[in-house]
Amino acid sequence: MPTWKSLTSYLLVGISATMITTTTSAQKKKGWKLIWQEEFNYTGLPDTTKWKYESGHVRNEEQQYYTVARPENIRVENGLLHIKGQKENYPNAAYLAGSKEWNRKDSLAKYTSASINTQNKFSFTYGRVEVRAKLPAGGGIWPAIWMLGAEHSHGGWPMAGEIDIMEFIGNEPKNIYGTIHWGKTGGGHTSSGHKISVPDLHSDFHIYALEWTPDEMLIYFDDSVYHRYPVAKALLGDFNAFHHPFYILLNLAMGAAWPGPVDESVLPQEFLVDYVRVYQPKKKYNYRSAQK
Repeated sequence: MPTWKSLTSYLLVGISATMITTTTSAQKKKGWKLIWQEEFNYTGLPDTTKWKYESGHVRNEEQQYYTVARPENIRVENGLLHIKGQKENYPNAAYLAGSKEWNRKDSLAKYTSASINTQNKFSFTYGRVEVRAKLPAGGGIWPAIWMLGAEHSHGGWPMAGEIDIMEFIGNEPKNIYGTIHWGKTGGGHTSSGHKISVPDLHSDFHIYALEWTPDEMLIYFDDSVYHRYPVAKALLGDFNAFHHPFYILLNLAMGAAWPGPVDESVLPQEFLVDYVRVYQPKKKYNYRSAQK
């Protein structure tokens, strides 16, 4: 299984704390059509016609164990998705006595959480993704709203691409990151991203969004763009991952090299999501860059 978000090679090209540029959200624009939505207006576990789960220790040597359809870690109530990270001993199904592999060496995980995605259920090419969410806080906490390429004809990650609409890491309590990842000729990957500092980031809900056209990607915090990425930069030979479908992921990771160690005094923590909406323009895009 590939390490989709490997931090050993996490190189952000041109990362900076930046001023954000005001613009208007897609909900206030004419000419958009809603093509997929999850409003979480029900009670129970996430709708399995829309979402699937990740399970176990998955990537980045993170410390949490992702459980499947477990209300203690994920539930929908009062119009919100709750993803809960907590401290508890939980059996590791991949445990192998004597193993030195990070995800197999311990019989019990120290923390549990959840991760859901739309792989093989919904993917799309170009449009606007909008997620209204309230972030958890604390050392080692790592919520993310992101997307992965569904087209693997040229290989998995990083060739298939990754779009991080929002990442927060607990050792930077006021910052959020937006990042694009893609493959490099000869192997490996590179990235383009920015971070911004937001006062009182965790006190309320905010809108995290991506607008994606054949020519560029815009990453938003509320109604403000804070990262622009020209899609043509990802062209490798005759292939560009960002002219192909992507699917959506929501997760709460805990503890790894990037977010730092888990501060157990703040646990449990919840990542709250009000809605996920995907729009596409009613009129076809004007193509300026060659599609591959």
